[in-house]
Amino acid sequence: MSYRLKLKPVALAVSLGLMSTSATVLAQQAETASNQQQSVEQESVERETIEEVVTTGTRLQGSAAAVVQERKDQAFVADILGAEQLSRTGDSDAAAALRRVTGLTLVDGKFVYVRGLGERYSSARINGANIPSPDLTRNVVPLDIIPSTIIESMAVQKVFSPSMPAAFGGGNIDIRTKSIPDDFLFSLEAGVGLNQDARDGYTYDHDDSGIPDDIWYAIGRYKGDFSVRNIALTDGINGDQAQQVNLALAKQLPRDIGLQKESLSPNYDFKASLGNRFSENWFGGSIGFLAAVSYDRDWQVAERRSAVLSENASAGCSTSLATASDVSNSCYNTLSETTETIENERKNGFLTIGYELDTHSVSYNKIYLRDSEDESEFGIMQSPNGSNLKTIAGTGLANREHEFSYEERTLNVDQFRGQHTFMDYWMLGFDWQYTESKATTDIPTEISYRFDDVYDGDQNYIGTRVTGDDNRAVFSYVGMEDRVKSYGGNFSLPLTLGSTELELRAGYDFSDKARYYGTSRFVLNNRSGITQFVEDDFDQILGVTRYINDDFIDANNFQLGFNEPTPPDADDYLAAQKVDAYYGEFDAFFNQVWRLSGGVRYEDFKQVSLASSSLIFDETDLNNFFDPEIVANSSIAEDDTFLSLSMTYIASDNYQFRLGYGETVVRPDLRETVPVAYFDPITDIRTVGRAGLQSSPIKNYDARFEYYADNGDNYSVAAFYKDIERPIESVLSVGDEEYTLTYVNGESAEVYGVEFEWLHDLSYLASGFFTSGNLTYSDSEAVIDPAFAGNLTNPTKRMTGHSKYVANFQLNYDSANGEHSSSLVYNVFGERILAAGVGGRGDAYEQPFHSLDLIYNYYPNFNSQISFKVKNLLDEDQEVEQSGVLVRSKEVGRIFSVSYKYEF
Repeated sequence: MSYRLKLKPVALAVSLGLMSTSATVLAQQAETASNQQQSVEQESVERETIEEVVTTGTRLQGSAAAVVQERKDQAFVADILGAEQLSRTGDSDAAAALRRVTGLTLVDGKFVYVRGLGERYSSARINGANIPSPDLTRNVVPLDIIPSTIIESMAVQKVFSPSMPAAFGGGNIDIRTKSIPDDFLFSLEAGVGLNQDARDGYTYDHDDSGIPDDIWYAIGRYKGDFSVRNIALTDGINGDQAQQVNLALAKQLPRDIGLQKESLSPNYDFKASLGNRFSENWFGGSIGFLAAVSYDRDWQVAERRSAVLSENASAGCSTSLATASDVSNSCYNTLSETTETIENERKNGFLTIGYELDTHSVSYNKIYLRDSEDESEFGIMQSPNGSNLKTIAGTGLANREHEFSYEERTLNVDQFRGQHTFMDYWMLGFDWQYTESKATTDIPTEISYRFDDVYDGDQNYIGTRVTGDDNRAVFSYVGMEDRVKSYGGNFSLPLTLGSTELELRAGYDFSDKARYYGTSRFVLNNRSGITQFVEDDFDQILGVTRYINDDFIDANNFQLGFNEPTPPDADDYLAAQKVDAYYGEFDAFFNQVWRLSGGVRYEDFKQVSLASSSLIFDETDLNNFFDPEIVANSSIAEDDTFLSLSMTYIASDNYQFRLGYGETVVRPDLRETVPVAYFDPITDIRTVGRAGLQSSPIKNYDARFEYYADNGDNYSVAAFYKDIERPIESVLSVGDEEYTLTYVNGESAEVYGVEFEWLHDLSYLASGFFTSGNLTYSDSEAVIDPAFAGNLTNPTKRMTGHSKYVANFQLNYDSANGEHSSSLVYNVFGERILAAGVGGRGDAYEQPFHSLDLIYNYYPNFNSQISFKVKNLLDEDQEVEQSGVLVRSKEVGRIFSVSYKYEF
């Protein structure tokens, strides 16, 4: 629209003002702006010139200014992050970068919480398309899998507009991938780093072959029952022969797995990109491409504590188990103290190919992201209270646990996009996209061992033994595939009616999703019933898991079992989701002062999640899981319309005021509506879905004031309020050794707060310095019907995951000669409920994490960049407290890195 064209020179002036650090530089840039404005004849020329000025001017301030105009032009409240901002703050993936956005916090390094709301209240798209999630526990895409190397910009829209999905609560994140360059581009970057806590760690050789073929065959042959009796009956053999069959199957499992301590290699990464654009003479258009690859490998070693708080915990109770007195006065039912080593490897590829002719363009994007995580964890669990009393200082016993897990996640996206403006037909526009994507998760190795460590009265180690119980070694295999087909488009028509400029838009948005999740769990059971010592030298304890060799199995009757739940219980599920949406939208300017935008969106939503099992062998089994009544109870079918309206008052080029209203909904996750248990990696809590969960309608109210100073400084203040019906909240129950979590619909909830954001030049104090940041303060309340709250301590409480405050501060420096830039970046969130308390226990609060990072960039010439980064300068740990007692902690460590980039 012409409004955007008129603001282009203003954007140039703002950008130039932000880049000023001395009178000489300002004069040069003002002259450039004057010449530039005179030569502007079309929008594309203006855009190229702006980009050129930003690139050659001051770096950090220029990159911050480059996205100001887009945010200013948005009809609905949104925050924009550009590629340069990602680069300057040293963030390697989308999740880490989004911490810098007003009101956003990061959970587990993967999931973004917007305005204090959990990840269910945010959604992410790539170039406007729905994408699947490779995360086993959530529909939401874990944003750490999206590397910053493929990101052109990210838009975080906090006010609903009809063109976005109605499943919106806190914010919608649109990740825009890099586009075809205007000229030849080639870049190489290599980096090396070190986590100070990961110089030494614990490694093992994982087995990624999956379930052995003979065991797969045996599941069908013996219908999942590997007992000696069933094998004998099925094969028509005697008990001794059947036992040998079972032992032969047991030997198929990978058992030569043990830890070793060693010095870990440094973290390192490599990135490369190549692109160009060519003119073609047949039609007079241009063809271009951009290809990028990256590889990243890093290590993390952490000491962890995880506890279940005792219902008898009182003020002054002991968080240590060092003495008998500590044991008798312990705060905990159980306390686990473990050491975790994680090796993370990422391989990413990106390709875009496009063709442009006049006002038409089409492109194809290919995104392939592969993330693997190799994890080991070992340590001891003590139980000072409850039914299983084991403590070193008390009973001379402790549970020893060794766990190994190798997980691969992939995201594979094929996307076609088109943008068309028909100049001879009233400048009618048509944009479209068609995307097919697949996410997979495969865990071909997940093994856990359990032992008893035995100590004498002086707490000296005697030995490690295997008790005569089941589940001494558990071998799990997990697989998930998530497919999404997303396609949509919109028509736009600009009109001028006197002094009113109007744009009408109508569009469609379809999405089909299908998911399969399956897990198989095999166990080695000590059928001898005899407790046996398997290690008596503590110096060799790391390798204790190698004890189950062939000879040991033969001599000690360690039999194989298939731990599949008995129908109708299940540990697998099938799920599908379909959304058909249509929308109409308008955007009107009145005398270039008032802007009114809004519209309506219609969505037809269908979802079904069905428990399944490997033990389906006949029609009766099939009906146990897929009876029509069960399917109906596990399905959601709803359609509704969602209104949106936003008004902007543009007083001048310096400030504007916005009001917004939107009706949205938050729907249950695929996994939350199926009664299949899993351990949530974020909370470490056993979690079970519940059929019958209902969607949560939301009414959203927003107000925002934005000020843009003549010197390029800008400030904003916003207020928001959300009224939520039937919020989906978590409810806990507690056992001696672990919690179990499920979900219920609360009665109501509300969230309200204010946000502040700024970009302020400090050159009046010291040349080249400026500050930017944001602060959010909010509160929430969720009310849960006591009839559904179980033994929840607080039926009325803050919403799960909500932080009362979020703060981001940056102190930045740009040298006048353009050779140096640096940033000191601080982020903190207020304590938030990780899990609700039960049985009189208080809610479990994740404690504030004070993140302080330092980034320094040196530019020896126009083509080169050397970067030095230090993350977590304060050496903070992640901590969770319940009733004022520490119940969970994990080391994070300081991370140092240096990289070199060459580009031409």
